[in-house]
Order: sequence, then C-alpha cells, then structure tokens
Amino acid sequence: MDLRCKRAYLLLIICILTTYTSFGQSINNSKFGKGLQFVAADSSFSIKLGTRFQVLYQGVQNAETNNWDDRILIRRARLKFDGFAYSPKLEYKIELGLSNSDIGSDTPDQTNNADNIILDAVAKWNFAPNLSLWVGQTKLPGNRERIVSSQKMQFVDRSLLNAQFNLDRDAGLQLHHQHKIGNVVLREAGAISMGEGRDITVNNAGGYGYTARFEVLPFGEFKGDGDYVGGDIEREQTPKLALAASFDYNDNASRSQGQLGDFLSAERDLRTLFLDAMFKYRGFSSMAEYANRKAPDGPVVLTDDTGGVEETFVTGNAFNIQAGYIFATNWEVAGRYTSYDPTAATGLRDQKQYTLGLSKYIVGHSLKVQSDITLQDEENRPEQYQFRVQFELAL
Repeated sequence: MDLRCKRAYLLLIICILTTYTSFGQSINNSKFGKGLQFVAADSSFSIKLGTRFQVLYQGVQNAETNNWDDRILIRRARLKFDGFAYSPKLEYKIELGLSNSDIGSDTPDQTNNADNIILDAVAKWNFAPNLSLWVGQTKLPGNRERIVSSQKMQFVDRSLLNAQFNLDRDAGLQLHHQHKIGNVVLREAGAISMGEGRDITVNNAGGYGYTARFEVLPFGEFKGDGDYVGGDIEREQTPKLALAASFDYNDNASRSQGQLGDFLSAERDLRTLFLDAMFKYRGFSSMAEYANRKAPDGPVVLTDDTGGVEETFVTGNAFNIQAGYIFATNWEVAGRYTSYDPTAATGLRDQKQYTLGLSKYIVGHSLKVQSDITLQDEENRPEQYQFRVQFELAL
C-alpha cells in the first residue's frame, strides 16, 4: 500500500472519530455485530459504521510434489457505512475493502493504476411503497450465493460455481420491487450497468449489461432475511422456501467472465442464466444453484501457433448443492457438492469438488470459527485435498 493510501486511511479514521465525538449523545441501538449507530439531533440523517475481518489458514496438497503448501492471510477486511440522508426514504451504503485480496487490481489500464478499494457506493431511493431505485456501484441481482454477504456464508468461502460464473458488482441503475399475494412474497429486480465490473475508470467498452431477477417465497418471508444468510441461524419454526431465476445479457463483453476476469482482445455477447433455491426449517438448511453461460458467437478469442487457447470467455455449466444442520450448541455440520463443466472449445477442464464443513457460531455470523476440507477432482490431473480454517469478527 503506497503512502497516499495510508494517508487517506488515516484521514478517514480521524473523520470517523471526530464524527462520533460530535454525535456522542445520539448513539442508539448499538450492539455487538450491529455496528455503531448515530442519528442526527434533527433526524436529517443517520450513519452506521461496521467493520469486520477474516483470518484464514489454507493448506493444499500439491499433487505434483506431494508437498503440503499452506499460508495464513487476512482474507477480507472491510469498513461499511450505511444509513439515510435527508429523508428515511433515501438510503445509502458505502463499503470499502482494505485487505490485499480486496484491493488488488490486475487491470491497471482500466482502473487508472489505482487500488480497487470501493466495493459498494450506492444510494437507494424508496420513492413508492415496496419500490426503490438504486444508483451507483453494488452487487448485481445475480445468483443467490453471490448476493449472500461474505460475512454470512455457510462455508469458509463460496463455491466453484460462483468463482466461474458470478456477476459480482457493477456501476449503473437498479430497480427493486416487492409485493405479496396472500402469504406468498414476490420480488422483482432489474439492472442496467456498464458491464465491465467495479472501479473501472475508462470509457465503456462494448455495450452495457442488462440483468433481471425474479424471486418467489411461497411460505412467506424468512426470519432475519434468512433467505440470504448461510445456515438456519434463526431456526425457522415453519418451513421456508425461496425460489429464484436470474438472467444477464452482457452486450459485447470485453472481460473473460463478463464483469470479471481478464480484458481480452475481442468482444463477445455473453448470456448467463441462474436458477437457485433456499430451504430452511428448524436448524436444517439447503441451497442449490445452477448456472449456464453462453457466447453465441463462440467463446474462444485467440489461439497460439500450436492451436492452444491463450484467450477465452468462460462459458459452460455449473451446479452447486449444499446442506447443513445447526445443533442447539450452535455447532453446524454441512456438506457441499459442486460440478463445473466448461464449454469444450474453451480448453478449460471439468472440475468437481466435495466439501465437508464444521462451524461454531459464537455470536451468529458476527463471531464464528469455520473450517472445511475439500476434495478437488479436476480432469486429467491428480486429485487434491484442501483444508481451511477461518476466524471471523464483525463489529
């Protein structure tokens, strides 16, 4: 991290402390895991500060050398601000990523040689009942596993399906709507975004991204927004189910994974479909997802002199299913199976992963220890084992 970034962080911390001192008499509802909360004396704005980090140990059996390669790192370190401004109908969220995993940029030409610090910077205008317009940079309404916060995951990290096909974040406009028919909850979301992902500073390449998502909760809402929380922390007393479908059309995409990946030398239209479901009942939870991405004009952009693939858009199919049970002692045992089947023309290998996880929730997802072991089966390569342990603290 260069000197300018350090100075910026120091200035930010000073501003935060100054603000808290000024509004010291307005603290309300602050408790562990919920951040520090303030409301102005005239109720003209509110601000909530949250911070969290993850310490990860990861070890992998090197199939070629038979050595155990491991490391300890700060997987994530975040600062988050949210609240309302001027009116409770105008909400905002700012989230900053401070770890090297968060801010590293492999696209310096597109990010002005700067670190990718900004994760979310979005305003949400609730201009009508159950209808809101979002403006700025935030997660697109894609697959459920990606929308679930990295703080609230059932396993140490997200699945291989998410790694290959998720839409991640982008800058643009989103429209969100929710309504009920009896006890059934229906949600619709649509987005128009730049299509290149977060923190891009150059002019738009190719076309825009268009995303839509539709959700049905046939048995009503989950406790504590549990349809976007890993594990049945709330212990639903009646069965709860969420079904959803998302579709993204990235017009003339310039990156290998649409909003993510390397910038390539040519452009392709990408069409991505997600189907997902979440079920919870009395400590038991299960989530399933299917992803399909196509490039109608062909995914391969460039091959070398021998015919090997040098550049390609990531297309194909993936399936993920996971389930777990939280005991009365707040220990959870969970299992996950993921398959990834890339389009043959891409030259990428089929993969399957089998994961067994064990978690201890001390204060829900705000203070927990998670571990998992994964068998990785990749086509034409020896099987590998990966073991991970992660500590999470969120204030």
